[in-house]
Amino acid sequence: MQEAVKFTLWVMTGLLAVTTVFFNVYILLTSLWNYKQKKQWSPSETIIVALSLADVAHQLVCYFWMTMDEVDGNCYVNHTSYTVILLLIFSLKFTIMWDTSFLTFYYSTKLVNTPNHCYSQIQATILKHVTLAVLLIPLCGLATCMPMMVVFHHSNTTTGNQDCGVLIPDTRPGQIYEAVYLLLADVLPGVLMMKCCISISVHLAIHLRHMKQSTNGAHQPKLGSQMRVIKMSLSLVVVFIVFLVVDLYVQYEIAVNHENIIMLTFFFTSIYTTTTAMVLIYGKKTFWKALIHEYNVCLDEYPCLSCLKVPEKKAQPSTPSKVKN
Repeated sequence: MQEAVKFTLWVMTGLLAVTTVFFNVYILLTSLWNYKQKKQWSPSETIIVALSLADVAHQLVCYFWMTMDEVDGNCYVNHTSYTVILLLIFSLKFTIMWDTSFLTFYYSTKLVNTPNHCYSQIQATILKHVTLAVLLIPLCGLATCMPMMVVFHHSNTTTGNQDCGVLIPDTRPGQIYEAVYLLLADVLPGVLMMKCCISISVHLAIHLRHMKQSTNGAHQPKLGSQMRVIKMSLSLVVVFIVFLVVDLYVQYEIAVNHENIIMLTFFFTSIYTTTTAMVLIYGKKTFWKALIHEYNVCLDEYPCLSCLKVPEKKAQPSTPSKVKN
């Protein structure tokens, strides 16, 4: 990869890192504030906190690797250091993918009632141990990435325009493992999200049909109480599918055509983490209200700026929703 392209990706990833950290730190702070008020987290809050922590950690470690690669032009740093950082990056990516699919799975179970009793019992068992699940996911990601140290090899061309410490699957076992890793880290969570997307879409279609057929207005629950969560869940799936297509293509170029474009993987993952954080913020129903309130509170300190205050909407009674976010 040309130095000019690498530098451009480094700068753009840095900008994305700032937005990713900002959005996810805000999500973490609001979640901690909710915990302080309610003394407990809902399962969705637990998954969102785990996802936000993984996003921040991935972004920081990823940008640290890119900075090392940009500064260490002659590759003086030992390959082992680069290898450890790459393993952390890939394991955190595994965590992000599965946390996102787990969150979508949670919302689908709350929105859609399945007629299969056995399947419902499995869902209930999983959701009963949400904290354990979000702790096991990063451990599984780390265990999945450890074989890279054996089946992957360092690129022999580490001078000039090449990246330092890049691990490439240049052997048959390495290419097989690469396919297995992509299956576990990208394809399987993508399949789960697609299944959840189809279930939610069918639920939405049936609900709209029932509301259209209803003439007495007594149909419960009202769609408005769930639309925010539906939009957020479907948006997460759309963003994931777009990223999955791009990431699989980049990994194909690396594994099959031996293109040294690993920085593109980090760049596209940074776009994904930033976009996911924005979708999650949209899904928080109190975000904009809280933001406007804090803005007005700050302006209260300066009476001369009172003309810049934004009107705050009064709380409206709403139909209770069965989805806790």
